[in-house]
Amino acid sequence: MAEDKKKEIDVTVTEEYLKEKLYKIRGKRVLLDADLAEIYGYDTKGFNRQVKNNIEKFDEDFMFELTDEELEDLRYKNCTANISSKSRYNPHVFTEQGLYMLMTVLKGPLAVKQSKALIRTFKKMKDYILENRDLIGQREILQLSMETANNRIEINKINSDMISLEKQISDVAEGLKDVVTKSELADMMNSFVSDDDDKWLMFNAKFSSADEVYESIYKQAKSSIYVVDNYIGLRTLVHLKNSPTGVDIILFSDNVGNNKLHNIEFADFCKEYPTVNLSMKKTGGIFHDRFIVLDYGTADERVFLCGASSKDAGARITSIVEDYGISKYAPVIATLLKNSTLILPQ
Repeated sequence: MAEDKKKEIDVTVTEEYLKEKLYKIRGKRVLLDADLAEIYGYDTKGFNRQVKNNIEKFDEDFMFELTDEELEDLRYKNCTANISSKSRYNPHVFTEQGLYMLMTVLKGPLAVKQSKALIRTFKKMKDYILENRDLIGQREILQLSMETANNRIEINKINSDMISLEKQISDVAEGLKDVVTKSELADMMNSFVSDDDDKWLMFNAKFSSADEVYESIYKQAKSSIYVVDNYIGLRTLVHLKNSPTGVDIILFSDNVGNNKLHNIEFADFCKEYPTVNLSMKKTGGIFHDRFIVLDYGTADERVFLCGASSKDAGARITSIVEDYGISKYAPVIATLLKNSTLILPQ
């Protein structure tokens, strides 16, 4: 709304600027509402009104209000934090995912410009850390890798949902001249998800995002998920993070290759996603192809053949197909289940 806007001050979003505005609260990197308001050319009250008008989009992992204790701690540790002493309300803070959702709410040329700048700056900061991984600890690398994988998946989903929604609006209001059919958000997302990041594969006769395909397959499981893949890594685990609660997951692998999965990564993943019931067994050195078996030994059993390892899916042309002749896999899976536990290197 026009009345929410203040005089537009064109804030230049740089790595140095963003580092000064990022705070760690509840274990997450967050931005204050006042700082985001400044970036987007709003006063804080008007900015929060825009968010309130779209509050259904902002779950607690996207945005939350600081408690009195958190506010005092932030003031104590960051004397330059942009916190008004006159406000009757505690500040709201936004996670990185919340920032991406915010981009679907704020409109106009300045909003588009600043959103693109924020996305590119976040990406530069992550790229720098990954390129200089010897300077930081392995646990920080793990957390960053999981955040990057999660954000890539979430951005793809938001992008897809927005395009679908706008297509529906366009169909309903086809006669209106002011209907927009191309998402501004899609352009922003493309700025963040580069061709190198956005991995694609062939599934169900169409090209799809590799990360989304694996997640969609795993979500269909009712009782168990068996993954047979000798080449595993952190991305293999991240694909399994949203598997249905109560599903037993076994990863069959000899963990070969240059970038092996390590125990510290597995332990931290289990800590991050405690509801994922995941164990590992060896394959015994006799498997080349990759398989996903859902609900083994039940009437709902399904088998998918995977051309590449899930940790590398989409890096080259590959495909996933469902094999409906599942009976031939029974003795293979029965043998795998007898194998010993896979011990990951430290």
